[in-house]
Amino acid sequence: MKTVAIIPAFNEVTQISDVINGMKKHVDSVIVIDDGSTDGTGNISRDCGAIVVTHRMTRGAGAATMTGIIVARLMHAQAAITIDADGQHDPNDSPKLLAPILSEDADIVIGTRFKGRNNVPFLPKLFNKIGNILTFMTTGKYVSDSQSGFKAFGPVSLYTIHLHMDGFEFCTEIVREIAQYGWKAKEVPVGVTYSEYTRAKGQSFSRGVITACKILLRFFLR
Repeated sequence: MKTVAIIPAFNEVTQISDVINGMKKHVDSVIVIDDGSTDGTGNISRDCGAIVVTHRMTRGAGAATMTGIIVARLMHAQAAITIDADGQHDPNDSPKLLAPILSEDADIVIGTRFKGRNNVPFLPKLFNKIGNILTFMTTGKYVSDSQSGFKAFGPVSLYTIHLHMDGFEFCTEIVREIAQYGWKAKEVPVGVTYSEYTRAKGQSFSRGVITACKILLRFFLR
């Protein structure tokens, strides 16, 4: 099964090479979506052997993920893993996400930070709990880590999904599509590392509020 990694990236020059090199051990190709970076992220990614697609302007994590999915389809991939570019996820957890896809036990697998022994800081934990509640309210489906960027897509979900939300709220949109299309979904515990860098790159309180408002507006205006 041809498998690719999709890495949405915005100004991740200090971390992207480690993520790419880690993912190359587990997939056939690595796709980096350079979302308007100004720090050379795209050049470093090419030097590491990744396929790089560049957004001339920053469009957001959701738009970058959808671009990566389109590229994966053009490459005739049969499975894809999305992973954050900031180094918080361990690429060596990829086989755990891919296993249910390869065995056809799942159409999509979500890597959850909240079913293991991870020491998750208060703010990310709070944002995720809020995200889980809003996701359940708007989709009718509960997952323990609705805002996870570490996911695996099998052929059914990879070639069906169509994201409309450009920002972080796209994670809730994915759960909505799971419910809408009746995809087989699984959650797999994954490790996570929080550093000063990853905390700084994560959602601030104000961005979290904006994301929550967009989720609710999308629900009420659809």
